[in-house]
Amino acid sequence: MAIIKEINGMTPVIGDNCFMAETAAIIGDVTIGNDCSIWYGTVLRGDVNTITIGNKVNIQDGAVVHTLYKRSQTHIGNNVSIGHNATIHGATIEDNCLIGMGATILDNAVVKSGAIVAANALVTSGMCVESGCIYAGVPAKKIKEVSPEQQKDIVERIANDYVMYASWYK
Repeated sequence: MAIIKEINGMTPVIGDNCFMAETAAIIGDVTIGNDCSIWYGTVLRGDVNTITIGNKVNIQDGAVVHTLYKRSQTHIGNNVSIGHNATIHGATIEDNCLIGMGATILDNAVVKSGAIVAANALVTSGMCVESGCIYAGVPAKKIKEVSPEQQKDIVERIANDYVMYASWYK
């Protein structure tokens, strides 16, 4: 079972039908919706502020989600995939987004619905990633709009695949 730890009187709340890998750590003020998967080596550290995660979210191996004390919270919407080794720090990610492997999203940044942040991209503090667009680079810049095919074949497919993968571990 994952490390699920209370800190400062805050205990993680985990929804129904979720998979938490044995080496994942979920700490403090963390709320996870239904049908989520938190993979190996992932850390959700709600020790200094709130982390909320919607339904059908997968946070893949080695990712770290954290906040700033009294200055930022992390909010992740529904149907979001966060790739391996990504870092989400005090940011908001709206519904139906894909955050690529190794990407970093910093404090008070907002990733609008339907956006894709490419692998290894850096979304800087306070930046807004436009809805339905793909951002890449360091710092991240808009490179194009997400096509309907990309939304279905990438964003939706990955979220659905991870619900299936999680079922193999239950």
